[in-house]
Amino acid sequence: MKTVLERLNGSNPVFSVEFFPPRDAADELVLWRAIRELEALDPAFVSITYGAGGSSRDRTIRTTGRVAQETTLVPMAHLTAVDHSVAELRNVIGWYAAVGVRNILAVRGDPPGDPNGEWVRHPSGLTYAEELVRLCRELGDFCVGVAAFPYGHPRSADLDTDTKYLVGKLRAGADFAIAQLFFQPEDFLRLRDRVDALGCDTVLLPGLMPLTTPRTLAKTVELSGAPVPDVVARRLDPYADDPAAFRTAGIDLVTEMGERLLAEGVPGLHFYTLNRSKATREVVARLGLVPARA
Repeated sequence: MKTVLERLNGSNPVFSVEFFPPRDAADELVLWRAIRELEALDPAFVSITYGAGGSSRDRTIRTTGRVAQETTLVPMAHLTAVDHSVAELRNVIGWYAAVGVRNILAVRGDPPGDPNGEWVRHPSGLTYAEELVRLCRELGDFCVGVAAFPYGHPRSADLDTDTKYLVGKLRAGADFAIAQLFFQPEDFLRLRDRVDALGCDTVLLPGLMPLTTPRTLAKTVELSGAPVPDVVARRLDPYADDPAAFRTAGIDLVTEMGERLLAEGVPGLHFYTLNRSKATREVVARLGLVPARA
């Protein structure tokens, strides 16, 4: 099983995809259809989220194991400190190792129920993602990633403070970081500049979501923590009542973002798929990220 870093260190830029665990049998069919459709395009890796507040951790663990054992894909498991004792975290990490998962995204996670509520540490748990990174490092030869926030984590006082926390996670042993959603390439590039200014040389991946519907636009606002910029609104708002035209404009916009980021030398693009593959397949094909053998 290759590591994320090995997949990112090739001679050409790549793409990766993120899924969330299925809630029921019907969702599982949808998820696995998307996984199989994208598997043919050879993404660098696939990540499976833990769910809000760690609510779907068992399905995350099971799904990640299936990807490791039943596909040709490189899986990256998400792991959060929410409601976990250190002993439980050790067990989960050990299970991942046992099924051949070598890549872990270590994030502190949001409080259950209300993502913006007070974060309460498990009495026998961890408080910071930096501690989770160190625990993964202690327990095996894992490739460890962390989350980055182009607009700053909502709990950070300012961008400089947030960048220091990110660099702290990387210096604790993380190999790479994946950026949460953003609306313009410059937002990511400024984050990269801030990390570089602190003397931290790392792999930083931008996260993109194909904007196919007003719902995906609203999801981007939710996940990024930032309002829609005027320049984006001017391109999409005229098509709010025309689904086909909205989708075309949104795919064009995200493709243009990808082109700019690739021109700026990013090693890959990470796509948040919402467990669908069609739009992601369209964008990566337009960007020339599909290997010739696919």
